[in-house]
Amino acid sequence: MNPDLEHAAEDLWVFGYGSLMWRPGFDFSERLEARLTGAHRALCVYSFVHRGTPERPGLVLGLDRGGACHGIAFRVASAGRAKAIAYLRTREQATGVYRECVRRVWLKGAVARPVSALCYVVDRSHVQYAGRLPLAEQLHYIRQGHGQSGPNRDYVIETVAAMEALGMRESELHLLAQRLKGTHESGAA
Repeated sequence: MNPDLEHAAEDLWVFGYGSLMWRPGFDFSERLEARLTGAHRALCVYSFVHRGTPERPGLVLGLDRGGACHGIAFRVASAGRAKAIAYLRTREQATGVYRECVRRVWLKGAVARPVSALCYVVDRSHVQYAGRLPLAEQLHYIRQGHGQSGPNRDYVIETVAAMEALGMRESELHLLAQRLKGTHESGAA
């Protein structure tokens, strides 16, 4: 964590790629589609707090190295910068599985423009890093996961819905959401 980050005078951009897209939880003045290069969205983090417990982990998204990720960039006015960062650190750093960093993202518009945005990238050396799991294992963790923020199933379905609203599609996440919806509608666990 950068202790000077919250004391800068300019507006703050925050890049959301999972639940931040549909439940940011902080005040913002602008919300734009954005693209980050050098990292991709992956269900690669065992959740011990928000969507699972250490005994029954869930599985949540992380920015993992390589590729690119489409998401949302939120602009936070400078006056709300420290409050937003404090909130994000509490939410995203509950167990230290993410590294807080500033990365260049490209805002979508008539002409794409770069901004520096606060991002939370998975720490591959952390015990909660799951890596790339087969689909059946992902489903297992998502179905069993339930934490302080609710069922893991809802997290995946809401994230996919937010992606679809922006015209984004990632085959594996969409397949997981379909299977999770089918499980729920049939009443199976």
